[in-house]
This record gives sequence, C-alpha cells and structure tokens, in this order.
Amino acid sequence: MSAPAIRVTGTAFLGEAPLFSGLDFRAVAGGWTCILGPSGVGKSTLIRLIAGLETGARFDGTVAASDDAPLEGRVAWMAQQDDLLPWLSVAQNAGLGARLRGTGADAAAIAGLLRRAGLSDHAAKRPAQLSGGQRQRAALARTLMEDRPVVLLDEPFSALDARTRAEMQDLAFAMLEGRSVVLVTHDPGEAARLGSRIWLMGRDGLAEMPLPAAPPIRRVDDPGCLEVQGALLARMRGTP
Repeated sequence: MSAPAIRVTGTAFLGEAPLFSGLDFRAVAGGWTCILGPSGVGKSTLIRLIAGLETGARFDGTVAASDDAPLEGRVAWMAQQDDLLPWLSVAQNAGLGARLRGTGADAAAIAGLLRRAGLSDHAAKRPAQLSGGQRQRAALARTLMEDRPVVLLDEPFSALDARTRAEMQDLAFAMLEGRSVVLVTHDPGEAARLGSRIWLMGRDGLAEMPLPAAPPIRRVDDPGCLEVQGALLARMRGTP
C-alpha cells in the first residue's frame, strides 16, 4: 500500500465571499499532518475536498496526490461523532463498509482489528453498551477496515476526557502507521504530539508551524512538545 503526499492549491468561495484564498496545503506521505485553527476558516472544507465529498463551497483549484494517481477510492474518513449504527454490534459496525458495498466483511480481519483496539470482549455488544472511548475505538477499527492509504480525521477525539484522548492518540498513531493521515483538531497539544507537519489555518491564510525536536508520537510531558503546544496556543489566541 503506497501512501502518497497530498497537495491542495486554490481558493474556495461561499457565495461570492472567499472562505480561503491562495491556499497551498501539503500533507506528508506516510505521516501525520495536523491542521489547527478557529471555526469557520475552512478546515473541514479542506479535508472534505481531499475526500471528494460535498463541501457547500465552490472550489477553484486542484487536489493531487504525489504519485499522480486519483485519490478516489484511496481515502478513509473518521469524523468527530463515531456514527456507529445502534442496531449493529461492534463487529458488524467495523465491517459496515464491506457490507454496504455488498462484498462481505472479512470476519478474521475484523477480529484482528478489534483485538488490536482492545475490543475483543465487546465484539457482540451494541454501541449503547460502550463507553465513549470504546465507541471511538470501534469507529477507528471501522476506519481501518477500509484499508485505505489516506486517512482523514475530523476532530475524532475532541469529545473524550484528557486521559482517554491521550490513549486514543497512542492507539490511532500505532494502528495508522504508514498511512498519510490528515488530522483536523482544535487541540494544540494533540497537534504537538502527533504532527510530522503542523498547519495553522486562519482568516489570513495558512501558516506552517515549527515542530518539536523529538519524532512523533511524543510524550505528553516532552519539553519540546510542551513548548510547541504553548507557541501554538499563543498563535491561536493572537498573542506573540
């Protein structure tokens, strides 16, 4: 599975007003690219463009992979809400994509992913029987069952408590190894821990931010990670 770098260039309009203009976004191949910024500047629009989904905006520009192959069919998506179907079990939710395509889910692959996600004992449960962290683990397993080289994450851990969020970051980083991951987040600590590239998106455009010296995934108490987290927060608040 080849995980390409991704580049998005151009301008998006909501009506006649530009949502963002002159954008030049680049996601690293086989690593995590994090996008931070306030609401309403186009972060979700940007990753929906990569996914080939409807955005509600008019886009004049290009979305391209570094291997020049189409992105269609090579992208998996994980949203903020787990979107598990309440009448299906955890295992059935994990294999939902295959079922919808009529290809039949691979039971052994599902069992393996649930084992890696720590959900083997919960495979037969319905989503209502799970904790918030367990539901996100199930959603991650479903995303991985799609086995796509590009994975788009739209604030998937924001509703979790701090401990569970850190655990999910560790798990997702391990399970998505080798894929090109684009993460939209409002959490500068999350970006500092995970990012191989960090972009700060604002109404005045897109700025690439410095990284901690240590490679991802970084310890939550790593001094360089904490320094970058503080710098990101200051930039987001508009302070020097």
